[in-house]
Parts: sequence; C-alpha cells; structure tokens
Amino acid sequence: MLNIEKARADTPSCENVLHFNNAGSSLMPTPVFDALQRVLRDENSVGGYEAERWAEEDLAAFYTEFAALLNASSDEIAYVENATRAWDMAFYGLNLKVGDRVITHASEYASNYLALLQQSKRVGFEIDLAPSDEYGQIDVEALDRMIRPSTRLIAITHVPTQGGLVNPAVAVGSIAKKHGVRYLLDACQSVGQLEVDVKAIGCDMLSGTGRKFLRGPRGTGFLYVRKEIINEIDPPFIDLLSATWTEANGYTFADGAKRFENWESYVAGRVGLMAAVRYARGVGLKNIEMRVGKLAQELRDALADTRGVTVHDLGQKKCGIVTFSKDGVEPADMAEELRRRGINVSVSAMPYARLDFEDRGLASLVRASVHYFNTEAEVARFTEVVATIGR
Repeated sequence: MLNIEKARADTPSCENVLHFNNAGSSLMPTPVFDALQRVLRDENSVGGYEAERWAEEDLAAFYTEFAALLNASSDEIAYVENATRAWDMAFYGLNLKVGDRVITHASEYASNYLALLQQSKRVGFEIDLAPSDEYGQIDVEALDRMIRPSTRLIAITHVPTQGGLVNPAVAVGSIAKKHGVRYLLDACQSVGQLEVDVKAIGCDMLSGTGRKFLRGPRGTGFLYVRKEIINEIDPPFIDLLSATWTEANGYTFADGAKRFENWESYVAGRVGLMAAVRYARGVGLKNIEMRVGKLAQELRDALADTRGVTVHDLGQKKCGIVTFSKDGVEPADMAEELRRRGINVSVSAMPYARLDFEDRGLASLVRASVHYFNTEAEVARFTEVVATIGR
C-alpha cells in the first residue's frame, strides 16, 4: 500500500507548488536530493576524483538497481547523459544499409524521428510508418503485415510525450521476435510511472531518463541493451572507458553495455539517479502505476466536465499524462497563467510530435502530468483554476 503522507513528507516542495509537470521534470524526493548533495559536497571538500572514489559503492549500485527495476542483468545497463543520447548510442550504432527498412509510428518523439531522417539520408534506408488502430496507438496487426525481408528495426516510443497513450510494447515485442527484427523502445516517459520489464516486453534496446517519472536529477539517463545483441552494435563514438587501447593500431570494447558509456560523466547525478531508482523500487512500481493511473483518470474526467475544455488523450491504455485544450485560450497562455497561480504544467507543441499533431489538426496542447505524491485535492484545485481561466 502506497503511503501518500510519507511520499509528500519526502517531497517538501509539495507545500510550495502544485506540480503537474512530472512528464517534464518531477520533484526529487529528499533521499535523492540528499544523495546528490552529498557527492557535490564531497567534490567541494576533497576534489572530484576523490569524491568519486568515496562514491564507488553507490556508483556500482547504479547497475544493480537498474537491473532489478527493468528485470535485466547489470551488464546490460549503461549510464548515459540523457535519454536522447542513450537512444542515439543504440540507434546510430546499428549497421543499417541501403535498402533496409525501419518501422516507426506517428507518435514517435521528434528527436528520434529526426535521427531516423538524418540516417536515412546518410545511408539510404527507408522509413515505414505503421498505422494507428482505432485507439490511436500503433496497430499491431498492421505492423505484422508490414514487415518485409528487408525490415531491420522497429523503433517506437512506449509513452509519447504529447499525451496519455501507452503503446502496446509487449505486443510489438512479440511481432519483432516472430520476424527476427531488432526492437528499440524509447521508455523516457514510461520508466518510473509504469512497470517496465524488458524481458516481458521483448525489446533489444531501451532508453530512458532520470528527471521525469523516476524523480532523479536532470542530466542523467540510461540505456539497456540485451546482452545477446551487444556485439551487433558499433558504438558511434568511444573513449578510454568504453574501449581499451590494446596496441598502437588496435582496441577492444569494454564488456557489456559499458561500451556505450563515457569516462567523464556527472558523478553526483549518477548517484542521485541510483537513489531515485532505489526509492521508486521501495515505493513499488505496481503501487505507483495504480496510483498514477487512478489520479490521471480522475483528472481527465474532471477536465472533460469543465466547460470549454477538451481532453485529447488517445490510447486503449492511458497513463499519468493528461493533455487538453480550452476554447479561446492558447495552451501557452494557459500554462503561463497556471504558473502564475503556483501550478506547473507543460505545453506539447507541433515540433515535438509533428506527425501525430498534423494528423489530428493540432498545433499545441496543455500537458498536465500527475505522480503518486499528488492528491485528489490537487486534482480538484487544478480543475477549478482551469475553469476560471479565459472566462
């Protein structure tokens, strides 16, 4: 059972702000903030290299904590500076060639699709867009029919940035396995609010961030690569951590997923992210998923009953992200007015999700994203404030 009082006591900033921007960057729990600050204080006291040695146990725990969170092995986990760079390290390392085909979906995040476009122009592979089903998520039956002998990769986003939709990642994994196609999953918005099991999903690669639903520091991310396919990926760049210079004209990669890491990194952030994963596991991902889903649906229902408000979330299964618009009020103006009243939200705009928004005739939406430390009272207050804006 999730203890909301303890969660809020561990998040003292709850008293100062109504934070519905957890899909942007969540509020850190005190144990995570303390872990981050401890390393920074040590760096200030004795120096960065020395502080890193003092943090060796926590740095090692980064891999075991993430392995337990994702149901992976510790040698399948890499620390990367952010979710986009983690995704890039996997994607740009794949040996895609002229005539190959990559399947994605209209819900794909801008950074990922831009990378697909760039590499398609560079090496000549083709991008195939899987259609949506009646719920707006990737159509799994159509995906199955789309796969050709030249299809090399399925790359989708688990939870898109622009709404509450949860793509059917497990079903996609079954299709990928059936056809022997590699599967790259962007889990930036799902890890921390949903139970994410890489073995159950069947993905070969998975990327994510620390600052969102994991409630870790900014400037932190992670990458999972299934050990059986690690040697298929040639990291797009390496250094003296990811590889060893074995002779004048030769080198060997580091074992496991560490070949995707850099020697220089945000040590305090790595420790803070480890602490965030440990904290989330202590709360329990099943508890978190149930709580977040319940609060988000309450928010959708309340907004849908508010005059002039339209809720825009797609998906058969929905998560903690709630997107909406209000007649006569620009989303950016709504977000600014909410901030003025001590409420944090984000705006999802066309450049972040062009294919999806163009198809739905949308330019931008207000994005409110709840977490388990939020309350029903905050949902009520939020809805009441939205109702007064633009009247």
